[in-house]
Amino acid sequence: MLIDAETAFARQRRRRRLDKVVGRLRGSTARLGSLEEALGERPPALRRLAGLQAISLCSVVGTAEPAKARVFDGRFRAPETSRRRWEALWLAHRRGAAVPPISVFRVGDRHYVDDGHHRVSVAKALGMAAIDAEVTELAT
Repeated sequence: MLIDAETAFARQRRRRRLDKVVGRLRGSTARLGSLEEALGERPPALRRLAGLQAISLCSVVGTAEPAKARVFDGRFRAPETSRRRWEALWLAHRRGAAVPPISVFRVGDRHYVDDGHHRVSVAKALGMAAIDAEVTELAT
């Protein structure tokens, strides 16, 4: 099963490189959005814990950590330096092991990852539609 995880990670890396080349040719880049960009200059006026929920992976559009926005691409594909962590999470999912929920901030109908970037990456690679998340709603 490890060879399957290695193959899946290699596939993600090839797609990431291809998207980067195509993006350069088209004059656009698929970079990961950030919570700072979503909020702009105004800090959130209200922060409310919404609890554990299953959220659509399509609604996960960015990160709350600026450093993660530089290393993950716009489709949450992980960098080469994360290979072992990514493969271990992929194996855990495939074996049916319990994986902790991610932590996200909700702004409107969009979610920004605070903790769990690799789990989102693996879930997207596996074609999952939803993921469990501890949600904190932010209102501006």
